[in-house]
Amino acid sequence: MIIPSIDLMNGRAVQLVQGKTKMLEAPEDPIRLAEKFGMIGEIAVIDLDAAMGQGSNAEVIRNMLRVVRCRVGGGIRSYEAARDWLNAGAAKIIMGTKAEPEILSRLPRERVMAAVDMRGGKVAVQGWQETTDADGLARIISLRDYVGGFLVTNIDIEGTMGGFDLAAIAPLREAVGSARLTMAGGITTAEQIAALDQQDVDAQVGMAIYTGKLQVSDCLAAMMASDRPDGLWPTLVLDENGQALGLVYSNAESLRAAMDEQAGVYFSRRRGLWRKGEQSGNVQKLLRIDMDCDRDTLRFTVRQNGSGFCHLGTANCFGETMGIVALTQRIMQANNSDDKESYTKKLLMDSELLNAKIREEGAELGDAKTRDNIISETADVLYFAATKLAQQKIEWHEIWNELDFRARKITRRGGDRKDTP
Repeated sequence: MIIPSIDLMNGRAVQLVQGKTKMLEAPEDPIRLAEKFGMIGEIAVIDLDAAMGQGSNAEVIRNMLRVVRCRVGGGIRSYEAARDWLNAGAAKIIMGTKAEPEILSRLPRERVMAAVDMRGGKVAVQGWQETTDADGLARIISLRDYVGGFLVTNIDIEGTMGGFDLAAIAPLREAVGSARLTMAGGITTAEQIAALDQQDVDAQVGMAIYTGKLQVSDCLAAMMASDRPDGLWPTLVLDENGQALGLVYSNAESLRAAMDEQAGVYFSRRRGLWRKGEQSGNVQKLLRIDMDCDRDTLRFTVRQNGSGFCHLGTANCFGETMGIVALTQRIMQANNSDDKESYTKKLLMDSELLNAKIREEGAELGDAKTRDNIISETADVLYFAATKLAQQKIEWHEIWNELDFRARKITRRGGDRKDTP
């Protein structure tokens, strides 16, 4: 997989050549870059100021963590700093010279990566400013039981866009053991990224993307395969709540257009390049792209506008919407109706009544004992909670995102009861 990298100095995204000379500063705001790159999954965010001991970009990174899933690195030199970044929502943290067993053993292995920066096969430290006598492969072997992944950077070619040595992968793959390997430095072509992906190695890329030499969509396309005569990739389209909307097809051309426009763009077997909603107005905002494990199917997560996805004017191509999404739709229909007898509309118009019912039903769920009673009371709580969300124009996917964000914290909460008078 490709891992887009954002290196930060003085609050801006930059790229250094061999860790020394600033080659460029991206014109886009780092948060905007994070949103753009995060469309394909995790991104790496490296605080170069913190790594070099000359400042911090913590506030910018914390804002990024609310937008996309980030691997955070740069200047993380203690258990407390690692813990704080994980609690702040980092998907993973990347530790460099201070990645030692006594610290790593206190952290969740799958959430920690060790950065091994090498110049001439030797470990470099202090933001790549100093090269030690330590052997890079030996350091990897010493840490592989404590981390879930390694970020290995070849400083000799980092930022030079001079190409990547695929032959160097074999000894590194053997050294990391069961941990996952991410390579950085000198990666410049989609074919190189596809070759790494075939070896189950991730590619972390910065300079080539910033300069436009490498298009992320081309990298995804290079990793994809198809057993269809027309070479198209089946593409499952989901909404923000994970509801399947329909099945369409993509190719390299439509994938690039979809990413460039951040929209639902596909390849129709009859019409060619197809922008969803171009005629009907039922357009889609593209939020995320995922590849399946076999690299022959795509999943698009979109924000659907208008009457729905299906050409028949329905929300999806599979029939009736169910579950929490259907409940929300029924609540909104009640809100827009003129039915004066509607209890749902009464709740939407009377906040005091709605709040009282939420408290009442929560207490009844807490007192429920039998299985059927618990199911019934939970349904009541969800109904009133959904009504509260609709009243405040809050969508369920915002709740799911908040729960996912909380799940990344590692410090346990006490969870003591809050007694009220």
